[in-house]
Formats: sequence, structure tokens, C-alpha cells
Amino acid sequence: MKIALIIENSQAAKSETVHAALTAVAEPLGHQVFHYGMYTPEDKVSLTYVMNGLLAGILLNSGAADFVVTGCGTGMGSMLAANSMPGVFCGLVIDPTDAFLFGQINDGNAISMPYAKGFGWAAELNLQDVYRKLFEGERGLGYPKERAEIMAKNRGILKDLKSVTCNDMLTVLKSIDQDLLKATVAGEKFQEYFFANATDEGIRENLKSVVSA
Repeated sequence: MKIALIIENSQAAKSETVHAALTAVAEPLGHQVFHYGMYTPEDKVSLTYVMNGLLAGILLNSGAADFVVTGCGTGMGSMLAANSMPGVFCGLVIDPTDAFLFGQINDGNAISMPYAKGFGWAAELNLQDVYRKLFEGERGLGYPKERAEIMAKNRGILKDLKSVTCNDMLTVLKSIDQDLLKATVAGEKFQEYFFANATDEGIRENLKSVVSA
């Protein structure tokens, strides 16, 4: 699985800690981690929580990522922004129990975490435990097990509902403020990672024109 990490500007100082915890868990399980920034508070490209959501939508809908790990101070802003995108199902995850239940019940493709609230001593251990609950084993099995069938049915209903209430991602990219889009995809490693992994030709071509403009 291709996992994208996106860090918002107010929490950029914690980027190394979050990235290290994610790779320590995900890579031994056979997953690839792509860090799309921010990397430090001094980065030239500053990502807001709104941009986190837009970038999550781009990566997931293009096939550049299978799962997105993001967050902000409380985790709520990035979650709301991500869920405004087509095809993105993002949960607010604070602890390993949240991660387990989100993976088993909702089986979404993104999480948002609070990197300011409650981020204290041994925070990196909580991060590792969260990622372990997310990426170890099979997801979407349901919890409790006897409700697995109805949970899977509800996930399908939600997916169908979102396909009706949201425009497709290419329409979003053509319709949104182009300065916002350019700033969102201006990260240091965006082009390197995105064009090596994205499979949707329409989104690829659109973003080629954006980054070359």
C-alpha cells in the first residue's frame, strides 16, 4: 500500500517525529511511505489544513496514494477538509482504539490526527500504536463481528451517497481557485512522488499543466 503523509504548517516542527513513527510501523509491513511535507516550519511551501484536504483528494483520486495520514492542531480541520473531497473518507483518530474501530467499521482511506492536543511525553509511542492498529492485518472486518454485514452495507451506501453529492476530482481541480491549487502542489517532493505513482491520466495531465505554468 502507498501511504501519503501530509503535515500542516502549525505542526511542521513535529514532522520528523510523525514520519519516523509512521515508517517504523508501515515499512516492515511492506507498505511504502511518501512524505509530501511539510518537513520543517521553515519550508517555502506552507500547507494549511484546507490544503491538506485538497492534497489528500488529489493523491487518493489519482491513485498516487492508497491511504493518507494527515492532521493539524486538533485534527478536526484537516478531517473536515479531507472529507469535503470526492472519494475521501477520513476519520479523526486520537488513540489506538480509534484507529482499530475506524479500520474495522468504517474502513476509510485517510485519518487526521491532533498533533497539538495531548501530544506530550511518549507521543511517538501512541503514534506507533495507532499506525499498527491501522496497517496490521485485514481491515473492514467489522466490530463487533456480528455487525460486519450491516457495516459493510453502510460503507457502500455512504460511498454511493458521496459520489452523488460531490463532483469528480478532475472537475474539482478545474473549478477551484487555481492559486490555491498551485500552492497545494508546490511542495518540494510533490512532482517526484506524484508523477511516479499517479495512475489517473486526466488528473495527471491537469496537474502537469498546473505545475508547469
